[in-house]
Amino acid sequence: MSQQLKFVVEQLNKEPFKKNFNLIMFDSLEPMQLLQNLNDVLAEIDPKQAIDIREEQPEQTAKRMFSMLGMLKYKPLGPQADASSFRRGLVTGSKPVIHPLLQWLLQRLPELRKRAYLARYLVKLEVPAEFLQDDVISDTFHQYEELVETFKTYHRECEQLKTSGFSTAEIRKDIGVMEEEKDQLIKRVERLRKRVDTVPNHQRMLDLARQLRVEKEREEALAHQKQEQKNQLFRAEQRLQVSLQKLKDLRQASVDADPESLMRRLEEEIKINTYIVMEKLPKELESTRRSLHFLQKVASEPSLGPAELQEMEDKIKEVSAQINQLTEKRMMRSDPMDDKLTLFRQQASIISRKKEARAEELQRAREELAAAERELTQRSSQARGGDGEEMVRGDELKRLVAKLRVKGSTHKKRRAELAELKAENGVLERTEEILHQRNQDVLQQLQSMEEQKGISGFSDTQEELERVSAAKSELDDVKGRTLDDMSEMVKKLNSMIAEKKTALAPIIKELRPLRQECQALTQEYEEKKAQYDSCAAGLESNRSKLEQEVKALREETAQEENRYHELNCMKQARSVRTRQRLLINHTIILPKLREKQKAVRESHGANMKQVKMWRDLEQLLDCKKQCFQRAQIQASTGQVVEEGAEDWLVL
Repeated sequence: MSQQLKFVVEQLNKEPFKKNFNLIMFDSLEPMQLLQNLNDVLAEIDPKQAIDIREEQPEQTAKRMFSMLGMLKYKPLGPQADASSFRRGLVTGSKPVIHPLLQWLLQRLPELRKRAYLARYLVKLEVPAEFLQDDVISDTFHQYEELVETFKTYHRECEQLKTSGFSTAEIRKDIGVMEEEKDQLIKRVERLRKRVDTVPNHQRMLDLARQLRVEKEREEALAHQKQEQKNQLFRAEQRLQVSLQKLKDLRQASVDADPESLMRRLEEEIKINTYIVMEKLPKELESTRRSLHFLQKVASEPSLGPAELQEMEDKIKEVSAQINQLTEKRMMRSDPMDDKLTLFRQQASIISRKKEARAEELQRAREELAAAERELTQRSSQARGGDGEEMVRGDELKRLVAKLRVKGSTHKKRRAELAELKAENGVLERTEEILHQRNQDVLQQLQSMEEQKGISGFSDTQEELERVSAAKSELDDVKGRTLDDMSEMVKKLNSMIAEKKTALAPIIKELRPLRQECQALTQEYEEKKAQYDSCAAGLESNRSKLEQEVKALREETAQEENRYHELNCMKQARSVRTRQRLLINHTIILPKLREKQKAVRESHGANMKQVKMWRDLEQLLDCKKQCFQRAQIQASTGQVVEEGAEDWLVL
């Protein structure tokens, strides 16, 4: 687990992730943070996965990751191999699920990038069958499949070009060399042109040279056209000969071509093909499957030592002895009826072997005929080749015609042999039917005799024993050959091991002091590593505390900054509103103030007079008040009348 975490942390700290993790930090990540790191790795494989999982629903995240991992063909291992537990662990961000998954992804990053790129174009769309009944949808889907195949071809060619050894540096170097050659040719042409300019009548000579070149090109074109016409004539003659040969073969085939013979021939071909398809090929397929199964079983078993091989050989000898004893007992108990059945079985097996041999000869003849037809088609395609291709010459045509004649005669002989084989096959099939009928009769008689004697089922048991013994002998032969091969292989492996040991002996001697030194260095490394881990843990704890304090201060600073910006925005908004109000007041009240100012100016004189009159009235009232007060004070002295008269005089 520690190695797994170490590998994952090292890869995440490299390009292109640059996570700056250590083991403690990575192991202490929250489930949501683990899922985000997993999503970052998936986004590096497929850019479409670059999503912040906090902005996505958990169901959508799980569905997207499941489909991506299914496309990448990830198979969980260990206790999380169960699909339901893996899904549950992935949704909850479980470490036992995420850590192995990250290790698997980071180990195969280039391969998975390529797989994701190809899956974008090669994963076919699932279209329901009922939709494909529509012609438009069907045509579109066929075009889509053709485009997918085209993409496969282009991608294969691109990969071949990448692995072909051609690099951009070499191509640029070749281009530079060709440009230098071009410059040299241009300079050479310029020198020749300057040299020709000094020759008298050089323009006329150039015209004549140009005409000569044109005539030579025309001569070459005419020669090429003549050769093409000769080739066309030759191909026409070949087609004529082929057509004549086909006509001749058809005429020969139609000499005895009456409906009965054609039907008989077709029936024979149908019987032969039916035998090959229904009997011969299934037997060969079953035999191949048994051999393959046996070889797979042998390959899956552990290698055997000499003692185990000797034990198996002893078992084989013991079983072979038991089979021989059973065979001798059966021969001693044999009766005349069994001898007749054995004779019939031998005849049937001989006929079956002949039939298989003839079928194999027929199959070989058909393969030779197909190969000859393919060669003829290839030769014909070469003869019909386009311009610039090498055509068949006279000597080669003679050899080809001679070869075709030999093959034609061989084909005729084979056809005659095939006809004889078909006739013999018909005779053998009829013989087989007769023998089969006789065998059925004998079996019925034998069953009736067994019922009379009270031993019914004895013949079936005997046949089953014979089949088992034959299969056992065949299996023993195969096992014997396999054991021989295995013993030979064991001997070779032992000799190779001995050679390797002798070759490795001096290296092992040199390795021993190095191992001791390695152990000492490893011990020292472990001590230093323990010191480093303890120091790193202390520093990491201090750093985590400082990071938390810095985080809290940053959050507080961010809050204060937000508050400051909010107040500043409110202040600016209030100043804007004040300005707007002043502007509104200025636009609305100013005309009224101007009207009031005008009215004040117009009534200023009258108002000033009125103000003066009010001031005089105020003085008069003040005088009256003073007079009244004085009158009250001087009432006792008798001076009221005089002072009052004086006051009225003053007024």
